[in-house]
Amino acid sequence: MELYDAMRTTPATRAFADEPIDDAVLYRMLDHARFAPSGGNRQGWRVIVLKDPAVRRRIRELYQLGWREYTAHIRVGLVPFAPREHGRWPGPAVDLAAARETPAPNEFADNLERAPVLLLLVADLGALACLDNGLDRQAFIGGGSIYPFGHNLLLAARNEGLGGVLTSVLARQEPAVRELLDIPEGHAIAGLLALGRPLKTVTKLRRAPVEDFTSVDRFDGPAFNP
Repeated sequence: MELYDAMRTTPATRAFADEPIDDAVLYRMLDHARFAPSGGNRQGWRVIVLKDPAVRRRIRELYQLGWREYTAHIRVGLVPFAPREHGRWPGPAVDLAAARETPAPNEFADNLERAPVLLLLVADLGALACLDNGLDRQAFIGGGSIYPFGHNLLLAARNEGLGGVLTSVLARQEPAVRELLDIPEGHAIAGLLALGRPLKTVTKLRRAPVEDFTSVDRFDGPAFNP
């Protein structure tokens, strides 16, 4: 696809046709996605291709627990796990144990193991230059060396006529996932990618205009509009 067309028509796709994706296609996507930039070119990502049906079912069960925690925040009007106090996370805003016991039906979460492709994106924490460590706020910069690779995979999927989503919900059950997949210490879940043939192709996305998120010279400066 033409690059700008791909950028404007790559949504978060969560509903897939019951159609397998050939390993050669997936390999081709990974082969192109690996050219994503990363700090120091350390390429601190690792991808686990989830194929075993039993592993997939367990991943779905763990994902559902994280999804229940997520939706418990939504029900009370909160952004899930957001750093609410001046950029700092003060602790749980909801009863997480109760949330995990409360069903939260969701078509994607409840059928996760049926996705044609499931990829666990793992970050080597020792390879990430986290320049915002020690600041008096939530740290996030280290992800900048991992997520361009993840988004490259979504763009590659779009180029192949596929769709997908990169979701971080599974991180809520990271210890259990680490044990399940033998992930060593010093590594963290960056996200789970579900990929497949979309049931519906989205050709127009809704996003804020440039003027809404830009300013010149100051945070409260005039919007950038040439």
